[in-house]
Amino acid sequence: MGQSRHFKPGQKAPNNGVYVEIGDTESNVNNPKKIRLKAGDRFPENSNDERVWTYQHKP
Repeated sequence: MGQSRHFKPGQKAPNNGVYVEIGDTESNVNNPKKIRLKAGDRFPENSNDERVWTYQHKP
């Protein structure tokens, strides 16, 4: 079983990297928050309750 791809506020980051807000149905968000976390850091609050954090893959 793989790691979860969506994270809620208060959960710990599984890996170092940049995480970005998305809608809970994986929809894009206008002007999403982006954060850089180290493994074990906790996710901050989202802009609203209908959003989750996901790892931002490099293009």
